[in-house]
Amino acid sequence: MAALEALSLDPARLARGHAYADAGHVDTITVTPGRVVAYVRGSRARPYRADLRLRTLADDDWDAFLDAAAEHPAHLESLLAKTMPQALLDPDSPLSDVPLLPATAGDLLPSCTCPDAGRPCKHAAALCYQVARLLDEDPFLVFLLRGRDEREILDALSRRNAARTATETRKPASVPAIGARAALDPARSLGLLPAPLPPPAHPGTPPSYPQTRGAPDPLALDHLATDAAIRAHTLLTTGTDPIAGLTPWQDAVRIAAAQPGSGLTAATRSLYTSLTRALGRTPSELAKAVAAWRQGGATALEILDEPWDPPAGPFDRARSTLLALGHQDFRPSRNRLTADRFQLRYGRDGLWYGYESDSGSDDWWPGGPAGNDPVRVLALLLDS
Repeated sequence: MAALEALSLDPARLARGHAYADAGHVDTITVTPGRVVAYVRGSRARPYRADLRLRTLADDDWDAFLDAAAEHPAHLESLLAKTMPQALLDPDSPLSDVPLLPATAGDLLPSCTCPDAGRPCKHAAALCYQVARLLDEDPFLVFLLRGRDEREILDALSRRNAARTATETRKPASVPAIGARAALDPARSLGLLPAPLPPPAHPGTPPSYPQTRGAPDPLALDHLATDAAIRAHTLLTTGTDPIAGLTPWQDAVRIAAAQPGSGLTAATRSLYTSLTRALGRTPSELAKAVAAWRQGGATALEILDEPWDPPAGPFDRARSTLLALGHQDFRPSRNRLTADRFQLRYGRDGLWYGYESDSGSDDWWPGGPAGNDPVRVLALLLDS
């Protein structure tokens, strides 16, 4: 608005333009790099096409602006969260060497198809007022006006953020030094070692990874980095690596099971395809294994893949108990009891695992939670 007022020689035209904007005379606004176009309805039946032009920034200007923004962590964090820091639009800001908003009359070039020779006419002024309101609602439009869209800006800032994080991580810690002669002096007394630092309360958060042609998928990188942070934090706080004994297949199932939802969805299809291709499995096998993992981790996955011969005792009593309670006769086979659509599998951990299938099919899928009471596990299957 300051640029518009500096440009105008007739305050009355601005007032009429403001009234046009308030009355809704500005139709749909199209914003492209360096240009804003809209049709503005005046006193005549046919609307006029109003046009605003701004200079787009050169690549060097963009690099200077993005580098300066990345040097301010608060600004960088706000931008990556899709919030525009007011300081970036402030002409007194340290970043004002690369102005985003038009500041003077020469930065703003309005035109219109109306016969009014005023500069700007009331139609172009109305468009200016509406663009100002749009920028209030979505300040990121100012980037598009200057030549780059929101996605380009966020990708560029993500790359700078990742580079800055990596640089800070590589900085060596400041370590007090002592001369070799003094260190080896037999008369030198050694003080007590400082207490170890307390472990962090939770795993760290990885940086944002940009979408770049030829680079790994950012979501896959984010998942692997997050998983590694959780594993490292567990090892630091408990002294135990939670997945040290897993096979590649078990680890792939664990990774897939950590995704929200169940089965193959749009969000998990790419992950399932990558994991199964690497291990020579099918997405259906992985989906079934994920269902088993959610029943009880690696032990439940073993129940899915490997039948075994349980000793006499709980397994034999379970069949008799089910029959006494009125359930149909379950046929035993190794560690499995099967009746029509339902199957109970006895695990080496002493728990029962429920499975179900379509009638007449041998495609058994894990269902419901595991438990030490086969009657309860079956009841949960029947209710599902």
